[in-house]
Amino acid sequence: MNIYLTTFIAVYIYLIGFILGTVFGSFINCQAYRIAHGEKWWTGRSHCANCNHPLNALDLVPILSYLFLRGRCRYCKEKISPRYILTELMMGLLFVGLIFTAGELSFALLMNMGLVVILLGLSLVDLDTMEIPNGYILFGILWWLGIVIANGVYQFLHVTESVDKQGVLKASAYYLLWHLFAGVIIAGMILILSLIMDRLLQKESMGGGDIKLLFMVSLYLGIYQGLFMLIMSCLIGLLVVVITKKDKIPFGPAIAAGTYLGLTIGIPITNWYIGLL
Repeated sequence: MNIYLTTFIAVYIYLIGFILGTVFGSFINCQAYRIAHGEKWWTGRSHCANCNHPLNALDLVPILSYLFLRGRCRYCKEKISPRYILTELMMGLLFVGLIFTAGELSFALLMNMGLVVILLGLSLVDLDTMEIPNGYILFGILWWLGIVIANGVYQFLHVTESVDKQGVLKASAYYLLWHLFAGVIIAGMILILSLIMDRLLQKESMGGGDIKLLFMVSLYLGIYQGLFMLIMSCLIGLLVVVITKKDKIPFGPAIAAGTYLGLTIGIPITNWYIGLL
């Protein structure tokens, strides 16, 4: 569905996308906090990080609760980390950016939205623990595979000619193999490079979680956007090192930022570059 059928529809879809983004931002922030602090994320009520008092529905409205409570817990009056409202606001804007880039409601948009939620979660955990949980990587792979299969089934059921059905099957198989190839090539290339650097520097140059993450996001991006993502991730990582003046930083957030750029501006930039050759 084209979101620009009318101005009202476009504004409505952007608004719904922003609200959904804030909701998922609130959820993934809570999940990441629990994972980083060794808590079970799938059970138990949300609670204040300071006094552990259970939160009710009015305390959990994305963005608005933080503003109405003036950034303080309703129960212990301690300051609430601004990370919560910033995460919710950022996720809402990221969803709007994906919708704007896509220009339509599609399986690809749904796939990318799910990926961005996963990337935010693992980035938050990586920032707190310097580790990327395997669960995010596994779920990202399963989400990609599930959406690709669902899209293929939908396309297959909505064509009538047998030749068209064969074309859908071939296109789906080609997409799976090509993007799997992209994941293996990009992650494999970085793995080999990191092993060489480890040997030369006599220390770990890149964590295994980062390499697994590169494989996962390359499944979504493909080879050309994946290479663009890799370049952008390295540039962002170097910029963070220069600004923070730290020898070691969590690289997951840089990969996540590079991936989002690959999803939104990667195609026109890579097409422009390839057109120059």
